[in-house]
Amino acid sequence: MTDRIRIEDGSTLGATESVCPVCLQRIAALRIAQDDSVYLHKTCPEHGAFKTVIWRGVASYRSWGGANRPASRPPVCNSKVDKGCPFDCGLCPDHRQHTCCVVLDVTERCNLACPVCFASAVSTPKADPGLDEIEAWCRALLASGGPFNIHLSGGEPTVRPDLPEMIRRIRALGFSYIQLNTNGLRMALEAEYAGELKAAGLSCVFLQFDGVTDGVFQTMRGRHLLETKLAAIRNCAQHELGVVLVPTLVPGVNTGQIGEILRTAIALAPAVRAVHFQPISYFGRYPAEPRDESRITIPEIIHMIEEQSAGQFKAANFYPASGENPYCSFHGKFWLHPDGKVVPTARPEAASCCGPSPASTLVQLGAAGLAQGEGARRAQRFVKQHWAFETGSTMRPDGPQDNSDAAGIDVTSLDAFLSESKHSFCVSGMAFQDVWNLDLERLRECFLHVLSIDRKLVPLCAYNLTGVDGKTLYRPQFAARCDAEAIS
Repeated sequence: MTDRIRIEDGSTLGATESVCPVCLQRIAALRIAQDDSVYLHKTCPEHGAFKTVIWRGVASYRSWGGANRPASRPPVCNSKVDKGCPFDCGLCPDHRQHTCCVVLDVTERCNLACPVCFASAVSTPKADPGLDEIEAWCRALLASGGPFNIHLSGGEPTVRPDLPEMIRRIRALGFSYIQLNTNGLRMALEAEYAGELKAAGLSCVFLQFDGVTDGVFQTMRGRHLLETKLAAIRNCAQHELGVVLVPTLVPGVNTGQIGEILRTAIALAPAVRAVHFQPISYFGRYPAEPRDESRITIPEIIHMIEEQSAGQFKAANFYPASGENPYCSFHGKFWLHPDGKVVPTARPEAASCCGPSPASTLVQLGAAGLAQGEGARRAQRFVKQHWAFETGSTMRPDGPQDNSDAAGIDVTSLDAFLSESKHSFCVSGMAFQDVWNLDLERLRECFLHVLSIDRKLVPLCAYNLTGVDGKTLYRPQFAARCDAEAIS
């Protein structure tokens, strides 16, 4: 991923469409190679030209995407093509991928006030939707081609006292995989709370986990939280509830801790099932208009993973997407051994949720040849299989004594297809789009959707899209801003 080539400045790699960051109107855009990076160039007739880096490393960009992927129209389209993408979401017939996972925003309330917040949780939130309303949402999903994987989000869902009952109701409707997006505060404070959620049918905890020092949490979340996060993981482990660590990566703030985050995750396995990196995207609550130095791209993350893990995880072990657009994400699956050794899994002949080709050769196989919607279905199966905690698995209840030491992990119970001497561990990342780098070709191939207030499915990046004045297309509130110095 780090090999560099020199090409003529201004080479056009492709044409697409985007939106103006000011007025949110659809405008033409070009992907341009310059100084061994790829930029999205676009010009609004009213508000001028915009240029944003989208990928660093032209050789890897050309190879990572590869051949065109066949369209896979959603089985049910609840809106018609009228104004065109991104204004007709529902999904519309021009969308090119089935749904894998649906985000349900079950509250606007939150028990933190993070300087960085995708949802821009507000200080004066609207009343929470009732359980009957949420059940009606899920019935609408069934009528739209579900059941899908469900991702409960907000706000902070654990502020709702009826969350266990909500999970039971969703499960009863036939949704077999439910994961919870959380900051972990309540799980840390209430030792039995994770058990309540597990008993109700929760499959996995998607835990905000930005670093391994309190300085990172102070900068990004407004307070010291490391011990709180570790307590939440211990309580989840006690109740055999699988955890995915989710670091939001901000250049200059926590990108130097990628290796330590991975070592901590390994030491906390098998309760920690995966690490899912999310490079910061500028929607919701964020500082002023981002500079290119404020962005980190997928190949840079993969390079940092290899470098900071001292080669324990190699760039060659990571793959592009197969179900969604390949430029949206990367993924690698590994075996963890009791001595802390990390071994990459054999490459499958057919793609899992994140593609079959190694990042070293960057040969694209994508979703070509897959049946209609099979990419999204494979992603659903993969997450169910690898992010949930295996019944009977245990870990050291007090967590690691040293974050760099993964020895001592108790792996007495593992996946049925694994031996007792190892278990699976996943490392992945997803690069969400914002108003500056939005590529409508990528958006049309999204399989991560949000259920809107009118019970229609909207690609997550369209739902969270935030103009420079805070205006949104689908999220029913105006985004607040934080002090531009907050994460500098």
